[in-house]
Formats: sequence, structure tokens, C-alpha cells
Amino acid sequence: MSEPSVGFVTQGTAAATSQSREIGVGMLGYAFMGKAHSNAYRTLAYMTWPPPLRPDLVGLAGRNEDAVTEAARRFGFAQPFTDWRDLVADARVELFDNSGPNNLHAEPTIAAVQRGKHVLCEKPLGRSAEESYEIWQAAARAGVKHMCAFNYRFVPAVRLAREMLEAGELGEIYHFRGRYLQEWIADPSFERVWRLDRETAGSGALGDLGAHVIDLARFLVGEISTVAALTRTFIPERPGGQVDVDDAFEAAVEFETGAVGTLEASRFCRGRKNALSFEINGSKGSLVFELERLNELQVYLVGSQPGAHAQGFRQVLVSEAEHPFWQWWWPHGHIIGWEHTFVHEIHHLLTAIASDGQVRPYGADFEDGYRADEVCAAIIRSADSGRRERVTYRT
Repeated sequence: MSEPSVGFVTQGTAAATSQSREIGVGMLGYAFMGKAHSNAYRTLAYMTWPPPLRPDLVGLAGRNEDAVTEAARRFGFAQPFTDWRDLVADARVELFDNSGPNNLHAEPTIAAVQRGKHVLCEKPLGRSAEESYEIWQAAARAGVKHMCAFNYRFVPAVRLAREMLEAGELGEIYHFRGRYLQEWIADPSFERVWRLDRETAGSGALGDLGAHVIDLARFLVGEISTVAALTRTFIPERPGGQVDVDDAFEAAVEFETGAVGTLEASRFCRGRKNALSFEINGSKGSLVFELERLNELQVYLVGSQPGAHAQGFRQVLVSEAEHPFWQWWWPHGHIIGWEHTFVHEIHHLLTAIASDGQVRPYGADFEDGYRADEVCAAIIRSADSGRRERVTYRT
């Protein structure tokens, strides 16, 4: 591959600069997700050239003045705020990025959309389906762009799976099996953090990990119509207090298409670090994805491998120039990482804002966030009742 001339680069830079206006970004939260989102804003500004909009990192909000001041300096935000209300009220902020804990998703997000700001909100959208519905309806009334941060839709291998399904390459879909397994709280001495408190988090592994599995099931196969589920809290008492959320859940589900599946999430799986995976089986083939092998998709298509030894899956390294999102990255085989999913996700939202386009179907908007939470609610109802429960969606 030959390198472009210096003159070509200069002309392209000037054209891109004139085409991309700035957008003021204000963010709530500077810990895990705040760090991931901040990296994405900084990276997309020069890697996805020209960006649909150039992020201007206006302000970062957090309760601890010293910590948020240091985080703003590190991440490149112009100003720290200790009250999210002041950040939302700032006229420079056009896009509000809510990366705060779950109990701070509803009020700040609703306040932002009521001021006409576009919003990116971390998942789960709300602590309950009712709270998520309220957030979605407020955003819909405001007429702003809104995205729920289901970043795994933006893994190149996952998008390739979606494209194959849309093209009918797997035929009629029979099964979806999805699971998200971690080990991070398996030690009984692990302290009771906010993710183990129902008032703050809403639920445990269900909303934290299961929401991702549910969203991928919906994204790839379709709406879930019924669930039969179990939940468990394995260690109800920890240093710091009582745990009142689930540690794990298991669910058998039925899709509106007629496919059946299983959904599972647990934070008690020794040896599993961040093991999100799914398998889809259809009449013409199957797909398997594992997040800990993010750049790979396992594919089996009937009739695609003729010969006596044409058995089993082939491993596709999703890094070719024609693969999803790869126009911004490296020559084939030079793999990308987890952090790049946020670059793709935020680029998608900025494109929708710049073009007045739609976040759906490839991005998850607040309706998608609400629908995932309705499935979570049905799982909880089923675990409580011991019966199969129907998932109903409000409009």
C-alpha cells in the first residue's frame, strides 16, 4: 500500500476541518465508563477522519472536587463541575454524556433532554422498566438524539454477524444462547459496592451484565416474547452491609420469530474475566462470538466447505478492509481492542446528530434501552412467581 503525498494529506485536512463543526460535550462520571468514553472522544477526533462532529470537551461533573478536577485535567475537559445541574445548564453543552451510576441516569438525563441537549446514557437505561420508560418518553418529547450505550453492537464481529443475519445467510433462526460471565465478586470478602445495592443499581448481574446479553439477543434475533427464569444471591452479607440484588440469573426465552434461547449472567464464575459470548443456530448455519476473542467470529455455513473434511466451524478474523468499522483502523490482521467499540458507538451518535439521522437500527436508542429493561423486569417476575412470564412493551 503506497502512502499518500504530503500535499494530498494537507488538502484533505483542510477539507475535513471545514466540513466538521465542533459539538460541546459535557460528561457526568469519570470512573470506569467515563474513562472509556473520554478516550473515545479523543480518539475519534483524529482517527475517524474527518469526524462527523469534532468533540469539544466542555465539562466533566463529579461529586468529589479534587477527583473530578484531576480527571478533567487528565481526560482533556476544559472545566470540572461538582454539580451535574450546572453542567446540564451550561449553554456550551450540546451533547450530555451520562456515565454516572444507575441512580443518576434518570434525573440528569431528563433534565438534559428538556434543555434540548442530545444524550448518550450508559446502560441499563434505568433501574426499572418504569424509570427507563420515563427517560425514553422525555427524550422522545424533546425531539433530541438519544442513545443507550450498548457498545457491543459496535464490535466489528458482532456487526458482521448482524449483516449475515440480515442477508439471510443463516436461514431460519432456531436458537440463540447468550451468556455474560465474570468472577469479580466471587470472593466473600469483597466489599458491598454500589453495584450490590438495589436502590443505587436497580438489579445486580441482571442489569449490569444481562442487559448486554438481552440487547444482543434483540439486536441479532428479534424481540423476546416470554421468559422463564431463576435468580440467585449467593452471598447476601458482605463487608459494608447486606446485598439485595441478584448475583446471577438464568432464563429460557422465546422470541417473537419462534426461535428459542437461553440467557445467562453471573459474577461468580471463577476464571471468567469478561466472558460475553453468544451462539446462533439457523437452518443454513451457525455463528459463535466470544468477547475475550473480540476480533474473531466463528462461522459454519451449510455447503460453503465442500469435501469429505468440510466439518465444523471456521474462524474468521474480522479485520479486513471491507469488514465493519475497519476503514478507520489498520491493515488486516492488526487487531483492535475493547476500547474501540466506544469510538464506533460515539461516532455513530455524532453522525446521527450531524445528519439529523436515526440512531436505530444499528445503534440502541432509549426505546431499545427501555425494551431491554422490560425483559429484565419479566425475568424478575418469573423468578419471583416460578412461572413463565410474558414480556409486554409500552409504546
